Amino acid sequence: MLRVPKPTAQQLLDGCLQGGARRYSLLHGVVLQWWFSRPANGDYVVSLLQHQWDGTPDHPYAKDASSRAEGAALEILGHRGGSPRIYQNTLAFLAIDQTRLQDLDEAVRRHLAWDSIVEQGKELNLDPNQQRQAETQRNSANATVSARLPEAYQWLLVPVQDNPTDAVRIDAFRLSGLEALAVRASKKLKADELLVTGLAGTRLRMELDRVPLWRGDHVSIGQLVDDFARYHYLPRLVGPDVLIAAVRDGLGLLLWEQDGFAYADSFDEDAGRYRGLRAGQLVNVSEDDLSGLLVKPEVAMRQMERERAEAGTSIGEGSPVAAYGTARVDAQSSSGDATVIGAAPAGVGAVSKVPARYHGSVRIDPTRAGRDAGKIADEVLAHLVGVVGASVKVTLEIEADIPAGAPDHVVRTVTENSRTLKFETGSGFEQE
Repeated sequence: MLRVPKPTAQQLLDGCLQGGARRYSLLHGVVLQWWFSRPANGDYVVSLLQHQWDGTPDHPYAKDASSRAEGAALEILGHRGGSPRIYQNTLAFLAIDQTRLQDLDEAVRRHLAWDSIVEQGKELNLDPNQQRQAETQRNSANATVSARLPEAYQWLLVPVQDNPTDAVRIDAFRLSGLEALAVRASKKLKADELLVTGLAGTRLRMELDRVPLWRGDHVSIGQLVDDFARYHYLPRLVGPDVLIAAVRDGLGLLLWEQDGFAYADSFDEDAGRYRGLRAGQLVNVSEDDLSGLLVKPEVAMRQMERERAEAGTSIGEGSPVAAYGTARVDAQSSSGDATVIGAAPAGVGAVSKVPARYHGSVRIDPTRAGRDAGKIADEVLAHLVGVVGASVKVTLEIEADIPAGAPDHVVRTVTENSRTLKFETGSGFEQE
């Protein structure tokens, strides 16, 4: 009689949670981690990390105060090896149901036994018919394990903390569905707002004031990224890009004083002022540079008003005007040319030395119009539009010469699209 090695808790889980794997594990807990993960097939999927529960594979979940799964989850949450775990708000856990444990255990052992027989067919002197029978039995056992895995790993354990002064607790959610476990867990987390894939700038402002997360009159963006990865009382984000998008949204709000915040490149402690202070406009914030500061709106307004007043008193002396004035801008493109025109700061008397208009033109490559227009919008128009009280007009004019004549399908398509996009009256094709 063939002796089959008893499977141990060290055997890899690998593909079994995603389905279709040939070897399985008796691990009864899985750690889910998604920080810095990216969308796959249009959906966010948490990544899987194997974890050995202190040498003991048996940590199923049960609805009682002595649930070993919850105790193990809290232990993993607090420690990473021999050191304290820093980024705790990036973890959730999958646990096997205690009542399903034995059924899955038996199915896994049966699969591993038949798998061992198939692998050792030559040593066991199996004839071709016996080899086929062993492979059939292994495939059947494999299908049984695949069916029992999602039934067994049905508990999603999520660390929750309502307020900074509350203790961290573990909330359990039963999973259902036919998708892979990681996908099911991700969908459940997002449905219950336990995993956030999009954060509004107004929500970020609320969190800044609620906790509060301000460090004095400002806080660095890098510090916020760290905070959201650490603390359970903050929304659990799928990655830093969600926070960066919220920062951009809050900076571009029209009512940034009430619902958003200001941005500064840095703070000059000696001068007691913020460098590169701006608000109510598009700011190019990226994950590559998190050194910028979010500034309390009331603090930013005081500096802006002070520097606007200083700029006004210095105009008569020929000094530059502060960057918080008001401008009127016109933009026009003709035959691929873009034109921009602008006007003067508000609240300051008209002086000949004050820039009253801006006019600029640039030729755009018609084969890359989207790319070039986007760069113009980001690097020129965004700054002009961001000036408080600015009036901006952008007009795009297209002129195309087609010596051989335009084909019927081009005439039809362009005419219909122009009408849909509300081109001005008079737009259209002409005959020679």
